[in-house]
Amino acid sequence: MSAPPTASWSSPEHRRSVIWIVTLATIAIVFDGYDLVVYGTVLPTLLDDPTQIGELSPATAGALGSYALVGVMIGAFIAGALGDRLGRRTMMLANIVWFSIGMAATALAHDLVTFGLLRCLTGIGIGGLVATVGAMVAEFAPPAKRNLFNAIVYSGVPAGGVLAAVLAMLLADHIGWRGLFLVGALPIVTLLPLAVLRMPESPQWLVARDRTEDARRISVRTGIPVDLAPPSPTPTERTERIGFSALARRPLLAPTALLGMMSFAGLLLTYGLNTWLPQIMKSSGFDTKGSLGFLLVLNGGAIVGGLIAARLADSRGPQRIVATSFCLATFALIGLTLGLSLPILLIAVAVAGTGTIGTQVLIFGYVSNYYPTRARAAGVAWCAGFGRLGGIVGPMIGGMLIGAGVSADSAFYLFAGIALLGAAATLLVPRRGSTPAPVAGDHRRDAGSALATG
Repeated sequence: MSAPPTASWSSPEHRRSVIWIVTLATIAIVFDGYDLVVYGTVLPTLLDDPTQIGELSPATAGALGSYALVGVMIGAFIAGALGDRLGRRTMMLANIVWFSIGMAATALAHDLVTFGLLRCLTGIGIGGLVATVGAMVAEFAPPAKRNLFNAIVYSGVPAGGVLAAVLAMLLADHIGWRGLFLVGALPIVTLLPLAVLRMPESPQWLVARDRTEDARRISVRTGIPVDLAPPSPTPTERTERIGFSALARRPLLAPTALLGMMSFAGLLLTYGLNTWLPQIMKSSGFDTKGSLGFLLVLNGGAIVGGLIAARLADSRGPQRIVATSFCLATFALIGLTLGLSLPILLIAVAVAGTGTIGTQVLIFGYVSNYYPTRARAAGVAWCAGFGRLGGIVGPMIGGMLIGAGVSADSAFYLFAGIALLGAAATLLVPRRGSTPAPVAGDHRRDAGSALATG
């Protein structure tokens, strides 16, 4: 297996292996989305009943929602620092264990300090996972299917949101908020054994680390094509930086800043809406289950719309699709302020889900295919980590606005403006061809080196 990766399947084994990898990665990311949304589903209970973890004000609740994202940001940066050195498989398995234990421990918290600390620690494992799976999919999937497969994997985030909303509606009265958090610990006994058996290390990463024999064995076993005999490195390539140090140098510096801004906007909208939409709708007159229904529609719209947009991104390029999706969010969020009838309101919420959570799904795919192997984990980690600053700000903004008695319309206008800024940042990212093109088959100058996603 010495041929470079192609745009289609090289063999039935290749297809089967990638389907396993995408499936396992998607299930893992589902629990990122579950952790994100389950807090929003139990927040009304925690606000109404101080005997659970203590007296909560809206501002404190917003801060608690942000603590998990501080951990996610830390975990993403750790994965970026280590992922390009230790490998994709090692990081993924370690992070599944970490966040599962964290979710189980959070279910046992009885005071605000412990709850917030455990939310932060759980976030470290989730952040490491999010930063790792994008690099894995980019290195396993055929180029013509990378945006689609990345969208499938990162659609696990809204799928986890749907799961959290459905379980909260069906089981909250029976297992309580602690039981809902315990559900988030299931991957350690369900997903982890399968990942140990079926998740190989990336042959492309092994070659980049001069472990060609290991790469050959995995390539033969899985059918995943890889170039095992790349050209001899030039003097410039011998001095190429790896990981974060590569991001701080041309030609990756400027696009890395813009991609980080895109992720900041996308995750601010994702976390802000998922945390506060049920409470906003409850304050607007909907009952508890009705308000959770809006959360279900928001994340359902993100899944369907995100997958459709990903197919378009593979054929037309992700940049224009991401920008268009941000603009859809702007119009949909403004539409939520217009006093629409319930059917039209639900459609607007679904479109808002596509333009916010669905856009973030596309951004992860865009970023994953933008960087060379030597900096791919770091690039994804940067966007996941810096973007989580937006995720931290989102719940806090919602908490401060609601605590100050600001109307829901004002919150939606603010989120709409952020979506518009995200579209502007997307359009400023350098297009394909703005740097020298890569040499075919050279893993040191692959798609990312040429800023290859336009």
